[in-house]
Amino acid sequence: MMKKEKVQRAFAESYLAIVLALLYLPILVIIVFSFTNSANFSFSNGFTLEAYASIFTSEKTPALLDALKNTFVLAIVSAVISTVLGTFATIGIFYLKPRLKKITLAVNQLPLVNSEIVMAVSLMVFFATFAFPQGWVRLIIAHVSFCTPYVVLSILPRLKQMNSNLYEAALDLGCKPFEALVKVIIPYISSGIVNGFVMAFTISMDDFIITQINKGQTGIETLSTFIYEDARLKSLEPFWFAVFSIIFIVVMTALLVVNVRKSKREEA
Repeated sequence: MMKKEKVQRAFAESYLAIVLALLYLPILVIIVFSFTNSANFSFSNGFTLEAYASIFTSEKTPALLDALKNTFVLAIVSAVISTVLGTFATIGIFYLKPRLKKITLAVNQLPLVNSEIVMAVSLMVFFATFAFPQGWVRLIIAHVSFCTPYVVLSILPRLKQMNSNLYEAALDLGCKPFEALVKVIIPYISSGIVNGFVMAFTISMDDFIITQINKGQTGIETLSTFIYEDARLKSLEPFWFAVFSIIFIVVMTALLVVNVRKSKREEA
């Protein structure tokens, strides 16, 4: 029996190692070769930080910084709106009747399982039909539309853990419905709200297809669309390896900080 358990454990660990390798080895390769300042994945130029220095000295630097600013503005605005909408939507869904709740949650998951290109074209047709202004308005609405369902799914498990008597007890003690919502329910699901915001922020930053199709001819470039336009003309240069490495490290650090803080709260 012990031998069988060892074999199963070894198989599970090997499987996990293979999955992690497939996920992170390509990123590790990019990080390693970001120190070569070479586009052909070789150390012919030796170890150098020129690719990182070129981020601040290249002729692309102004356009890159502008695209980075647009990316963060779009991600923050979309994440804030998605979090607010998703929080109140989740609370409303939670208190629906069981059958209506199932239907609403199924509809909420449609943007998650639907093909992104289908959603991008659908939004483009919708904006054109109702003459929405091109530019930031379209992009923010588009990002909110696909980020909000993730917020709902992040908050709902936390809401299911809440004792429903807490809200009723607050009403019995003299709180008005909105006051009970703000003082009882929202503080209880705050960890889910934070997770939803982080999820919406990262998904918005990462989006390319919906942004590319709906940005129109306004000249607004996010980091993903700027990389696409530059790589399409000149292929990937060492400059981009350094940019990718910095993005990965920043995002990974932010996720680790959020998860560590979440673990400490749960232990407390």
